[in-house]
Amino acid sequence: MGITNNPFSLEGKTILMTGASSGIGQGCALMAAQMGAKVIVCGRNEDRLKETIGQMQGEGHSSFAGELTDQSVIEKLVAEIPSLDGVVFSAGISMTAPFAFSTREKFDKVFDVNFFSPIEILRLLVKKKKLVNGASVVFISSVGGNFGFSVGNGIYGASKAALNSMSRLCSLELAPKKIRVNSVCPGMVVTPLVEGFSENITQEAIQKDMDFYPLKRYGRPEDIAGGVVYLLSEASSWVTGQSICIDGGITAY
Repeated sequence: MGITNNPFSLEGKTILMTGASSGIGQGCALMAAQMGAKVIVCGRNEDRLKETIGQMQGEGHSSFAGELTDQSVIEKLVAEIPSLDGVVFSAGISMTAPFAFSTREKFDKVFDVNFFSPIEILRLLVKKKKLVNGASVVFISSVGGNFGFSVGNGIYGASKAALNSMSRLCSLELAPKKIRVNSVCPGMVVTPLVEGFSENITQEAIQKDMDFYPLKRYGRPEDIAGGVVYLLSEASSWVTGQSICIDGGITAY
């Protein structure tokens, strides 16, 4: 049972979550379920999606496994899902490369996952009228390429900057339907993606990087999930077109 008159409750809402088999996407799925939502979790690995559902509170959750850079899979997803009260686009990949080695092939690989896939899914959700009036759309973006810049991070940062820009444009086009569109921009969050990236970095170097953060630690998936639940809930009913940093204060400098 939800808390009566709790503006952060997601009771009665159906939410689609991409990238929900691990990391931030999984954290968002777990917290959305905790707040009462029925969640459709999406990812490439069906077994990992089932593991996510197994950890979720409540009933009525479902999964959709597939490669969401494939147009036919996207169309199948949109055709099969019910009307949505919210959608969170969390699937993403990272890539580090000096600019001189940032080839078109590398840009295409990152943009296909980080930008073109979520934008195409949203386009079809709108076109097929799968988003109810008053729905909330949340893109998981990044402080990188928008509020902070680092050498070798151009491809990833550019994909996230494009995502933030499109998020704001969509917020204007969808406002007549009372559909809100926002992005969340995390700082460094401890996820399998980041852990894989950190394999070749010493613990001393990681600690030194953490010390740059005013709160002296990297984020956790639940830190981001709290902000996402806020944007999905009625508590944020007057919030749209925003890129909200949840970053331990790193962009305050």
